[in-house]
Amino acid sequence: MPVYDYKCKKCEKVYEVERKLKDVAMKYCPSCGGELKKVYSAVGIVFKGSGFHVTDYRKEGKSEAKPPKASKS
Repeated sequence: MPVYDYKCKKCEKVYEVERKLKDVAMKYCPSCGGELKKVYSAVGIVFKGSGFHVTDYRKEGKSEAKPPKASKS
């Protein structure tokens, strides 16, 4: 279940609430009845498993960066 942060505009308390996606957003502070505002923050992203260019399309046994060969003119 996603966790959302809300901050009261009146008393400035911050609430961390676990809610379903279908649930209606909180509108009023449970402490003072003031209006709540949803707080957005950065989230960490971790890429795991197959499906990435470096791991799926790399040729086995070869290094990633080779110097280009000089052409004979």
